Amino acid sequence: MFDRILIANRGEIACRIIRTCQRLGVGTVAVHSDADAGALHVRMADVAVRLGPAPVAESYLRGDLIIAAAQEMGAQAIHPGYGFLSENPDFVDQVTAAGLVFIGPSADAIRAMGLKDAAKALMDRAGVPVVPGYLGADQDAGVLAAEAAKIGFPVLIKAVAGGGGKGMRLVTEAGGFAEALDSAKAEARTAFGNADVLIEKYVQQPRHIEVQVFGDGTDAVHLFERDCSLQRRHQKVIEEAPAPGMTDAVRAAMGDAAVKAARAIGYAGAGTIEFIVDASRGLRTDGFWFMEMNTRLQVEHPVTEAITGVDLVEWQLRVASGEPLPMSQDQLAIRGHAIEARLYAEDVPAGFLPATGTLAHLAFPADARIDSGVETGSEISPWYDPMIAKVTVHGADRPAALAAMSRALAGTEVAGTVTNLGFLQRLVAVPDFVAGHMDTGLIGRTPGLAEAVQPDAARLALAAVVAAGLDVEQPWQGFALWQSLGQTVLIGDRVVTLTAAAGGWDVRVDNVTVALRRDGQGWRAGGVLMPGAMRHGDGVTVFGAEPFTLTLPDPLARGGQGMGGDAVLSPMPGLVAQVSVMVGQRVAEGDRMVVLEAMKMEHVLRAPRDGVVAQVAVAPGDQVKAGVALVTLEVEA
Repeated sequence: MFDRILIANRGEIACRIIRTCQRLGVGTVAVHSDADAGALHVRMADVAVRLGPAPVAESYLRGDLIIAAAQEMGAQAIHPGYGFLSENPDFVDQVTAAGLVFIGPSADAIRAMGLKDAAKALMDRAGVPVVPGYLGADQDAGVLAAEAAKIGFPVLIKAVAGGGGKGMRLVTEAGGFAEALDSAKAEARTAFGNADVLIEKYVQQPRHIEVQVFGDGTDAVHLFERDCSLQRRHQKVIEEAPAPGMTDAVRAAMGDAAVKAARAIGYAGAGTIEFIVDASRGLRTDGFWFMEMNTRLQVEHPVTEAITGVDLVEWQLRVASGEPLPMSQDQLAIRGHAIEARLYAEDVPAGFLPATGTLAHLAFPADARIDSGVETGSEISPWYDPMIAKVTVHGADRPAALAAMSRALAGTEVAGTVTNLGFLQRLVAVPDFVAGHMDTGLIGRTPGLAEAVQPDAARLALAAVVAAGLDVEQPWQGFALWQSLGQTVLIGDRVVTLTAAAGGWDVRVDNVTVALRRDGQGWRAGGVLMPGAMRHGDGVTVFGAEPFTLTLPDPLARGGQGMGGDAVLSPMPGLVAQVSVMVGQRVAEGDRMVVLEAMKMEHVLRAPRDGVVAQVAVAPGDQVKAGVALVTLEVEA
């Protein structure tokens, strides 16, 4: 076993690796950018080394600085986590050339699976079923369009490098192919430095089921499957293990195919073989196809650990230090059911736009596994992925795990930024998901799932009491007998009247009077215990089921003339990647105007109406703040 390792990553995965190292007595070296100088993973590690400024190209992607830090601090090995350099074979070569151990697969194995087109050809030769598509080297737009027509729409355009939904576009008809191709190539070039794409047939009702594999370079085993079908923007939101409805026959066929894939490249370490399954036909031994291999530990590995009792990071450390596989296939078994939810800082009603902010409060229930790299006071910055935490639960069976997840999400408290917490709470209660009948389109086709939910009168009343600073043991304290024991406050866009009553307040909101009374457990409305709430800065957040935050108006602020539909505003801080219009150009509603890169995603900003461009305020390469006017249109008469 190693004495000390360097973790070439940040956030929750760095913290997760450090915890296993602490248990095993392995020393840890953290690396960080200037933006992460006070981050949790930096404080958890034994020592920490600064890499550079916040942009990843100047910090977390600087392999030379990372290797130098490992040598300087006496680390024997480098663990890449996931993302950043974890699937960069050139970095692996540099690590080994420096006399260090890379805790993961060989550079050859990463190269074999790093390009989706070559990987599919390799898997086809190894006897692993693959999705029909175009894997050719000719990247001419006309050739790609012709191949897409041969395959038949709908098709998926996918970057041959990388993953995480980047460089991926669904095209339903020929007319949309050219723009989707340009967009996919631009995003792939930015994310992976490789604009090449492949095209594959789009399975209309797909389930995304992946198999966890682990090899030692000689042999390989699988640790069963995970269902990752619940996705938005091609990125996973909920994962569970085992897959609902899985039969012994299909599990054996998938596991066998996954192990064949790992053995075909002499794989060492943790990896994932991703399959696409046609849900319209049910789970069948002839109804799954290889999509890609992730040659690293993955975000959703906690559900596999929960059902197998295995610490995959410990396995990584042992195999990388020269030990054989810790367990054989017949020693591995499934125990119970596990579900993981990804808690993000994002604006769900706005199309899952990543969000920023300082976490004024962050708390989780004690009976769930929490993987997080942030805490109360941490900043969710525009530089990195906006994940706040992974919440994982385990139960004796799937109904027990679902109930545990509902409780865990209801007991999670976040204030200081918008999140997807309420969305997750609704998602795990969707009847099709509860019944195990899901596919990757479930989120998109479920009405109201991603829409803003208005709080009821009782929770608005609680928000008003907290906003007014009246959440105290004796609400009448500070009033005189001859004064009116009440006041009026503005909360959100509502005028709320509070009148003091014995043990609490009578709150008039939306023509309804809510009797809020306080006891030793907290506030109650109609005898029902209310969730927690807190005021932070210019907002107030009510936790519990369907949590919400209201911004409190500044009574001294003056109203002004808004831009309305005359401008394209930056929805978040980001980097201008492309400007598609010029002054004087006539545009139609929906035309592409600016492409913004933020939080590892490409965001296409389009014209809000028909009109003529009056001003272009930015150029490619500019860093912009949220709310800035990027392009303005001539004011219509």
